[in-house]
Amino acid sequence: MKETTLSIALMGLSFMMAIIWGGPLLRILHHFHIGKQIRVEGPGSHIVKMGTPTMGGVMIILPVTLLTVLMNAVSLIGLNVLGRSVILPLLVMLGFGLLGAVDDWEGIRGPRRGLGMRARTKFILQVLLALGAAIALRYVLDVPQLYWFGAEEAMNLGPWYIPIAMFLIVGASNAVNFTDGLDGLAGLICATAFAAYGGIALMQGQVFVGRFCFTMVGALFGFLWWNVHPAQLFMGDTGSQPLGAVIAVVALMTGQWLLLPLIILIPVCEAFTVVLQILYFKATKGKRLFKMAPLHHHFEMSGWSETQVVQRFWLIGLMGAMFAMALAVV
Repeated sequence: MKETTLSIALMGLSFMMAIIWGGPLLRILHHFHIGKQIRVEGPGSHIVKMGTPTMGGVMIILPVTLLTVLMNAVSLIGLNVLGRSVILPLLVMLGFGLLGAVDDWEGIRGPRRGLGMRARTKFILQVLLALGAAIALRYVLDVPQLYWFGAEEAMNLGPWYIPIAMFLIVGASNAVNFTDGLDGLAGLICATAFAAYGGIALMQGQVFVGRFCFTMVGALFGFLWWNVHPAQLFMGDTGSQPLGAVIAVVALMTGQWLLLPLIILIPVCEAFTVVLQILYFKATKGKRLFKMAPLHHHFEMSGWSETQVVQRFWLIGLMGAMFAMALAVV
């Protein structure tokens, strides 16, 4: 009970910090004209979003970083509010956040305006960051490698653990990045995912991981204050890339990463539609499987309003996360 109460308190604190920081951040972004570039081939309704401030992931990263550092610092006076284990997801968040910020900046002011960093360059850097995280998970934190459904003891994956962990981190980072296209969608999905893994971590007794997850939930709620339709701020790659990567790291820390496709069901579907669209387009020499990829754009162009897509996708994501939590306690 104590662990749950403190987790909720940290969530509330990070929420308030994100809300307070939001106004000044918006003014800074407006002042430097850091606005979203909208794809010409995208849905016509998105043109009105041109110039909306982006790189809003900073609003999530700053309060979580500040709280995590401060809560670890209090251990010097004998209070164990957050443990050293949360340093890894914090570093992953900062690393992928910096990569995403460079990507956003290149897309706004760089030579590849409207496009961002080259896909190959970004992928190589993501793989390197994921490799460092995977090595730390296995050899520094010595986390449980895999909990099979209903099993009490964790399985050892041997040499397969590193490549699997890397695939999950890079895959989740890009999947959430694909999901970030509608007001509030990625934020709601990620908040639900962190709440699910936070609950799983607390049930396992990994209280520090659970508290970190709920700190992320609070910061995401604070960001959503400014991001719900009509959005005043977008998270950009500065937010989407680190969020996906950290969700995967938390999943790996709990050993319940088999549940990850359910907990981030919508981002997984979004990523698959992009892959399928590309493969089908090449195989049929120009035909499209979906009206537009990622999946949320397909439904927009089928007549759903942006709000309908976000609400329905979030409901599906919530059901997936609840089903995954049920499996975790089997």
